[in-house]
Amino acid sequence: MSDLKIHRFGPADGAPVLALHGLTGHGGRWRHLAEGYLPQVRMIAPDLRGHGHSTWSPPWGFADHVDSLVEALDAETSEPVVLVGHSFGGAIAVHLAARAPERVRALLLLDPAMGLEPGRMLEIADLTVRYPDYTDAAEARAEKVHCAWADVAAEVLDEEIAEHLIDVGGGRVGWRYAVPAVVASWGELARPVVLPPADLPTVLVQAMRVQPPYVTPQFRAALDAHLGDRLTVIEMDVDHMVANSRPAEVAALIEKLL
Repeated sequence: MSDLKIHRFGPADGAPVLALHGLTGHGGRWRHLAEGYLPQVRMIAPDLRGHGHSTWSPPWGFADHVDSLVEALDAETSEPVVLVGHSFGGAIAVHLAARAPERVRALLLLDPAMGLEPGRMLEIADLTVRYPDYTDAAEARAEKVHCAWADVAAEVLDEEIAEHLIDVGGGRVGWRYAVPAVVASWGELARPVVLPPADLPTVLVQAMRVQPPYVTPQFRAALDAHLGDRLTVIEMDVDHMVANSRPAEVAALIEKLL
C-alpha cells in the first residue's frame, strides 16, 4: 500500500492525469482546477512525502519521492499518465519521467524549480527553520496574498486555509507539512538539473512575475537543446501559483496533451 494520501477527482474511467504540488503544498490544491475546468479527467493528486496527510517520515530526496509515486501509480492506473508538476513538483515530475518513461505520455511543467543557486536555497531553508509558523490565520493569509498567491482568487485561498492550515501548538498555526522535510527539499533543489526523455512531449510554463525566476535560463536552454520540437515554452504574466491563478489556461494545456 502506498504511503501517500491520494486526492482523486473526476470519473474512474477518465483519462489519467498525475498532478504534483509544490513545496509546502498538498494534493487538494488541484481541486479547483479538476472540478471546475477538467471534470472529465481522472486526476490523481497525491500529498507528497512530508506534506499533508502522507507520511512525514524521511527520506525526502527526489529518488524517494519517485519511489513513492511509482508505487502509487501501480495502485491507481495501468495507463501512462499526463504528468503535471508545479514548482518542486515539477522537479519531481522530471525525475519520475526520467526514471519511468513508460508511465508518462506527456509532461506539463508549471513554473518548475530545478538547479537553483545553492546560496539562495540555504537562505530560504534557514528562513523556514527560523519562521516555521504564524500568530494566526490572518498572518498566514497575508503572507500568501503579498507573495506567490497575489493573483489567486480569494475563494481559492479560503479553501487552502481551511484545508491546509493547522494548530501547531503554543497558540500558533502553520501549514500541514513537516518542517524538516521542507528544509531538506530546498537542498534538493540545488542539485543539478535532470532532463526528461528526449522523445517526451513537454510543455514548460514560466511565471514571468517570479523574480528571481525558478525557471533558470540554464534549465530552459538545456530543455530546448535536449527536446527540440518536442518542447513548447509558454511565458505567462502571472505569479508562481500558475494553476490556481490561471486554471482555464492550464486546463486547456492539459486537454491538448491528452
